[in-house]
Amino acid sequence: MTDLSALDTEIHDLREAVRTFRQALEERFIGQAETVERLILALLAGGHVLLEGAPGLGKTTLVHALSDAVDLDFQRLQCTPDLMPTDVLGTRMLRIHEESGARSFDFERGPVFTNVLLADEINRATPRTQSALLEAMQEAQVTLHGTTHPLEAPFFVVATQNPIEMEGTYPLPEAQLDRFLFKLEIELPSEAELTRILGATTGERLGRIPVCLTKPQLLRLQEIVRQIPAPSTIVESVARIVLGTHPTHPASIDDVKNYVRHGASLRAGQSILLAAKARALIAGRLHVTEGDVRAVARPALKHRVILSYEGEASGLDLAELVDAAVDAAV
Repeated sequence: MTDLSALDTEIHDLREAVRTFRQALEERFIGQAETVERLILALLAGGHVLLEGAPGLGKTTLVHALSDAVDLDFQRLQCTPDLMPTDVLGTRMLRIHEESGARSFDFERGPVFTNVLLADEINRATPRTQSALLEAMQEAQVTLHGTTHPLEAPFFVVATQNPIEMEGTYPLPEAQLDRFLFKLEIELPSEAELTRILGATTGERLGRIPVCLTKPQLLRLQEIVRQIPAPSTIVESVARIVLGTHPTHPASIDDVKNYVRHGASLRAGQSILLAAKARALIAGRLHVTEGDVRAVARPALKHRVILSYEGEASGLDLAELVDAAVDAAV
């Protein structure tokens, strides 16, 4: 067997594992197939996800199921106004050794040292605590007291926020939002879907999802995603998409020029390309298409485009604005 055929077999087996993984999540998180797909794309692309939805729609259940199905270490962080950065990252503890009586400071790791971190209701944490996650999310490391502690790969942050309750919350600043590859909004299920959910969750307690994808397989998938080629025309179109969200760019559409205060960052373009590569891989293609870019552009851009006061006052639909900017650029 040649190296090429061995690689083809490996990729086929990995795709099958992802298909099983996705099916298991969809069976547990009923009626949210698109959300499940995008969550998996972000995981394969090595990014992080911000989940927004009303209470009781299963956000925490989804993240628990994901960590079970990939056999990853999981930590849940309940964000509150009194949560301190040390509660997230860890702290130094004074230890006295019984035999020698010697004293030393040992680093006690916080919940950020895991594979999957669920930051529940992140907008209830203060800006100081929110910013404690910045370095971890971007650099996969934590620096405390002059010492850098690397985080074990994979490192995947899923933060949730409730759009209904605004009292006692601290909206995420643009710099923090930009660390999330996708922002996903969980909608209320349809009547048929809600009927299925009620039937499935009021009978016998559901057990843990069996492991569908091992940690080494996930790390290998993340490696392959970055190796998938994107034609120069695709890369150029992603660049046009990002620039097209800026009101100062000559080629921007009128609504962007009139109603947008700040456009998307360079990191948005990286997010689109990586997510498009992940989508191509699980679709059975080893190249990125325009359809891949269009499918991931909205969740990668919507939280990065900031409307002006006029845009907010006009009631403009930001999702439609992003779609129009993408259509004009691709």
